[in-house]
Amino acid sequence: MQTIPENITEFLYWFKERTEAFWNANTDVDSDDFVCEDWIRGAKWIGMEETQIDEIEKKYAIRFTPDHREFLKILHTIDRKEVIRYTDSSENGEEEITEERPFFYNWFTDEQEIRSRLEWPYRTVLEDVKGMNGVWIKSWGKRPQSETEKEAIFTEWYKQAPTLLPLKSHRFMVSEPYQAGNPILSVWGSDIIVYGWDLRSYLLHELGDHLNMYEWVFDQEDQEWYTELPKEINDIFAHDRQTAIEKHIPFWEEVILYWSSGWSSFGKRYPYPTDSSVQPIVPTYIPEEEVESEQTTIHQKRFTPFT
Repeated sequence: MQTIPENITEFLYWFKERTEAFWNANTDVDSDDFVCEDWIRGAKWIGMEETQIDEIEKKYAIRFTPDHREFLKILHTIDRKEVIRYTDSSENGEEEITEERPFFYNWFTDEQEIRSRLEWPYRTVLEDVKGMNGVWIKSWGKRPQSETEKEAIFTEWYKQAPTLLPLKSHRFMVSEPYQAGNPILSVWGSDIIVYGWDLRSYLLHELGDHLNMYEWVFDQEDQEWYTELPKEINDIFAHDRQTAIEKHIPFWEEVILYWSSGWSSFGKRYPYPTDSSVQPIVPTYIPEEEVESEQTTIHQKRFTPFT
């Protein structure tokens, strides 16, 4: 029997019920059961009204797709910030740091974070264009020497590309075409992957741990228990992988496929032969004139700690 609805509205209500039940479960349980973290215990989703969504669109000069609007009406965000704890080491020893950040962005209260994230794709991809990663895609034409010209070409391209609307951290909904079923991207500069081919797959991927659907499986060979997602969720992900090669994303697809890390998003195999289980992230396109003049060599992507 189908337990995960296919209809997006029905799915979002199902998702709301499952996650809130998990966050509100009795904590006086056997240690083998799955429980949520303390900071999210008792959390509730805060939906938006249609008129509020309209006001947000006007405020930020954006347009939510139909299923993004459904998400905002039914889920949107939760009634608290996510609590992050980590240890910071310095010459004075180790210090435990506690920070709060949006779980999903709250379009009522997180204006500073949202405006920063709306600028994030432009700012961080441009940094990879002008910086040590030297990103340059085919549709931009011949790479100019001038940094000013590079920025001008990228800026003109960016103005035509679909706006990426922030959901959570560096995850973004592709806002065009105006239709249901657009993908969600994970954007770290030019290193971009598809994190969900639609909102349903994305939420199952992002918050699968909060659905209380993991199953215990005993491994006879290793003689130990481990957890795995139910077949129904794995089948959804498998279907996404099988159909990804047929899909397209206006403008952003070329950037996703620039680095080898993005190829699996479209069901493509790693572009270079390798016997290693660890596959370095390398560019898959070098301007023809640079190859002919031996101006460049294939280099592994350098990590950029964007802030």
